[in-house]
Amino acid sequence: MKQVSLALTVILAGLAITVVSCDADKPHAPAAKTGTTATAPMSDGALLSAVGSPGQADNDEGVSQYKQGHMDVATDRFQKALKSDPKSAEAQYNLGLSFDKMGKHDEATAAFKQAVVLAPENPAIKDSPILKKHLGT
Repeated sequence: MKQVSLALTVILAGLAITVVSCDADKPHAPAAKTGTTATAPMSDGALLSAVGSPGQADNDEGVSQYKQGHMDVATDRFQKALKSDPKSAEAQYNLGLSFDKMGKHDEATAAFKQAVVLAPENPAIKDSPILKKHLGT
């Protein structure tokens, strides 16, 4: 059962990346690096986890919920991802995005600050206009 779940996660992550990369109407940002694994920003700015991250399934489900506008569910998933992988800059950044959409700007600012601490060289995070707005940079 664990193998089926892992295989499904890998397939869904690959499908999500394929769908995003096939969207010809939107400009594509280059993959950003956190550690040794590249992550691609989603069209709405949410980031998929690095492959193999302990919180990958929760983060990526959170991205799906975020894209559907279910911010409460997305926030819950990003927080679960962070419990599994406290060093996930992607989940931390996505948590900030969700808080921002919910109007929880103090929480969003705190999440964005932590995302920058976790991945200061990740351009998908550090160059994000919404992050810069919150951090005043």
